[in-house]
Amino acid sequence: MGDIDDALDRADREGFTREPPRTLKGRINFLLKQLKTTKAVAEVLGVSQRSVERYRKGDRKTPPQPVAERIDTAVRARWQPVVRGRRRKEAATSTGITVETRARFGYTAPVGSTDDGRVRRLTVHLPPLYAQRLFDARAQGAADRDLRAIVAEGLQEIYFKDGGTRADELRVEFTDIDYFDVSF
Repeated sequence: MGDIDDALDRADREGFTREPPRTLKGRINFLLKQLKTTKAVAEVLGVSQRSVERYRKGDRKTPPQPVAERIDTAVRARWQPVVRGRRRKEAATSTGITVETRARFGYTAPVGSTDDGRVRRLTVHLPPLYAQRLFDARAQGAADRDLRAIVAEGLQEIYFKDGGTRADELRVEFTDIDYFDVSF
């Protein structure tokens, strides 16, 4: 997808309490436990059922690079779903998320104040409400611009408006993202 979706994926992976299997045979066996049949594994990986059997037996130890990447993606997507789910739930209900970004922030502000956008580097802790909205939108397949709007609103309220204590009419635009990372 995009910047924010990728950052959420990275944050999910950082929550692993154990590393996934390293060997090809171990990864294929893990996928077999999850998907039950070599046919199902083959469909997920886009290879033949016979190739999956060869990987499982150890007859083939090095798949082509695109297949190796698909294997890695499939394993990581299914690895420790309970741990990932628990961390997301905790972020959405009690701890929130920390956003670190370098991007251009533009403003819509009242007359008499500057509205020139400029590049800023921010590290801001957003409360659970924004984490929940971000996770829900992502689960519903929201586009990156929609995820970006949620993050921009959170940064606007928490950082620029200081929780409602200043700049009441300020509206923040979040564009030209150079760097974006999320942790929870």
